[in-house]
Amino acid sequence: QVQLVESGGGLVQAGGSLRLSCAASGRTFSSYAMGWFRQAPGKERRFVAAISRSGGGTYYADSVKGRFTISRDNAKNTVYLQMNSLKPEDSAVYYCAASLITGNENPNGYHYWGQGTQVTVSS
Repeated sequence: QVQLVESGGGLVQAGGSLRLSCAASGRTFSSYAMGWFRQAPGKERRFVAAISRSGGGTYYADSVKGRFTISRDNAKNTVYLQMNSLKPEDSAVYYCAASLITGNENPNGYHYWGQGTQVTVSS
């Protein structure tokens, strides 16, 4: 079992940056591909980015390509999401999740989820 805890969310002005972290418990973190999703009020949970077990493969939603960077440190059991050039439409609760499938964009394919962290981008 993997427990995930996100942090790093907050309020930022448009054009600013935030770095989200997701700390995982357990010794099996490197066995899972990881993903970030976001959910705005009244909307479905949507894929943002994913990373392979080793970190060598990364995948992004078109809406965040070139602005967001996903990375992981398996020694620290942590996955990160660096978010630059933030826009008001990036405002949402951001969730990290663990999957046995690399690059999975479907939230149904993720087995473990964090509680989420709120990101609010003001215009």
